Amino acid sequence: MNRLDQLHQFLQEEPGDPFNLYALALEYQKTDKIKAKELFDQLLKQHETYIPAYYHAGVLYMELNKNDRAQEIFETGIAEAKKQNETKTMRELQTLLDELI
Repeated sequence: MNRLDQLHQFLQEEPGDPFNLYALALEYQKTDKIKAKELFDQLLKQHETYIPAYYHAGVLYMELNKNDRAQEIFETGIAEAKKQNETKTMRELQTLLDELI
């Protein structure tokens, strides 16, 4: 069983765990950016408080030259990180946003 198959299995076994969807999106980001984008969109919609996703989703949108969407993702992630008092994540997202703008 390859890594993608394992991650799909984990997601089937625990569909409510945001990490499984996150890990699958990260794996697809290496080989299929469109599929990764779909998974990150699903993750951000279903688990908006899962702040690790904002960094990688925003970077992916930058890679796809969809900078307006990347900016939205970073701004939303910054706001969510602030709510959760995650200052390191907030700074990382702000740095990416500053580079984008």
